[in-house]
Amino acid sequence: MRVIKRKKGNQEYFYLQHSYKKKNKVITQEKYLGKNLPDNIDKIKESLLKESKKELNLKLEKIKDIFQKEWLRIPPSAKQRELEEIAISFTYNTNAIEGSTITLEETREIIKDEITPRKSLRDVKETESHNRLFLKMLDKKTKLSKKLILSWHKEIFRETKEDIAGKFRDYLVRVGPYLAIDWQEIEKEITKLVRFINTSNLNPVELSARAHYRFEKIHPFGDGNGRIGRLLMNQILWRRSYPMLIIEYAKRRSYYKALTKDEDSFVNYFLRRYLAVHKRRLA
Repeated sequence: MRVIKRKKGNQEYFYLQHSYKKKNKVITQEKYLGKNLPDNIDKIKESLLKESKKELNLKLEKIKDIFQKEWLRIPPSAKQRELEEIAISFTYNTNAIEGSTITLEETREIIKDEITPRKSLRDVKETESHNRLFLKMLDKKTKLSKKLILSWHKEIFRETKEDIAGKFRDYLVRVGPYLAIDWQEIEKEITKLVRFINTSNLNPVELSARAHYRFEKIHPFGDGNGRIGRLLMNQILWRRSYPMLIIEYAKRRSYYKALTKDEDSFVNYFLRRYLAVHKRRLA
């Protein structure tokens, strides 16, 4: 999907163009936007995308429905154990992606047995706090807000990075070749992102992908953006009754590569990954 500009005489006009495949035919749709780009362009994009995504959304909704039926059959005590195992796996993978040396088995020992390995105390503390936060996030139905995002960051880093914990950065940062947005734009962009998440009619799986991508491009914190971004995407899924997605440390290269591309390319990567992880629910 792209915005194109056409000239007629001395005037310029904007159009939104979207091409997709349907029964081996390429369908191209266009919508006139006007002489200026409208503020509600996200809503216009959603409307234009709806037709091309009917089949995909049916698959995603089936995954949700099967997951909910499975979840209802699990006794409450077993549910809690399942959530604890998901928390351990998610905590290990998300921290490992960011360079933690704690293994999966050590993560389980730290959380379940309170055994501290001979590893960095910072990594141990962040393992404990991330796991605690993840379980708290699953248990609450709190509406997403800027305040909630800041509280997540503070919860994870208050014991290890007190100087930046729960605070948006006030300096420029570079992630590889990518220069993140100016720190003075962060508050405005996070407000826009929160509004987008809370008002969007997109399927929650696509919404979680777009939210994660946009959050990473804003890169609002001095450290911990990846961990907060992956919490964000799973909060969106869980709050809307969808099974979550763990980005595995072993598959981090394809994840990193997808994040260097444009938003639609990342969304396509995310949807493929989600369908692959939950394919048994489509059988």
